[in-house]
Amino acid sequence: MSRGAVVFSAVPTLFGTDGAIDLEANRALYAFVGGLVDGLFVAGTTGEFPALDDAERLDLFELAMAEVGPDRVIAHIGAPDARHAGRLARAAVARGAKRLAAITPYYLAVRPDELTAHYAQIREAAPDQELYAYIFAERTSVPVPPPLFAPLAFEVGLAGAKVSGSASADLAGYVAAAPGLRIFSGNDANPAATMRAGGAGVISGRSSAYPEVYAALTAALDAGNDAAAQRHQEALDRIVRLGASIGRLKYALELRGFGRAVARMTVDPPDQETAAAIVARVASLPEPRPNPVDVTI
Repeated sequence: MSRGAVVFSAVPTLFGTDGAIDLEANRALYAFVGGLVDGLFVAGTTGEFPALDDAERLDLFELAMAEVGPDRVIAHIGAPDARHAGRLARAAVARGAKRLAAITPYYLAVRPDELTAHYAQIREAAPDQELYAYIFAERTSVPVPPPLFAPLAFEVGLAGAKVSGSASADLAGYVAAAPGLRIFSGNDANPAATMRAGGAGVISGRSSAYPEVYAALTAALDAGNDAAAQRHQEALDRIVRLGASIGRLKYALELRGFGRAVARMTVDPPDQETAAAIVARVASLPEPRPNPVDVTI
């Protein structure tokens, strides 16, 4: 894929029926998705990171880097406290990680100076790696508007940020406040709109289940083929209407032969009507499907 429109896939974590991580299913998913989009965002929100222990997260980072290379993996080492995040950062770097992301502190309120200190401690643990803030106020209760993000980013030496939820609506504001930094949008509904706003690209949960659609759309955008881009955006619009919950993405992945739709967290599985729509959408996609299964609805 060319560099005009960048897609990193926020991949789910696939579990077996016993709830243990299915390493082979995750390996197959990383290889498949990584062959179509620019890279992988591992153990983020879509990856159910709060339900993973440290060893599991590190194993997933290592697995992803083995499949697509460390330059194409952003390892999410975020935690509610900087000591924990810093420990994960050091361990990820020891396994070869070059690009890290950390969600803001969460659960308790945070002052601006505490926010800076949080990222400074992570930066100390990983002084040479690309480090991105992950801003998602709806999940953390910690809003980080552009005027707060910019001085923090430059003081700590962040490479940029992933902005999700309501923050993604002000993507252009983050780009303007922090020139030269790479601002990714967690809103993956319209990659062209992200690029027009000056974003570095999207970090996309939907692309884990439907990577071909994102690959075709971004290729058309990069080629300046407006007609093809419109056609592929319309296909993406149909996928967007299915919803982006982890449960719905995992259901689509199970249909495609990537593990089972098992989760450790509450993930909003599809109702019967939505499941039927997902079946129809998956049926329209090309092969390969490594181990397709018959899923009744």
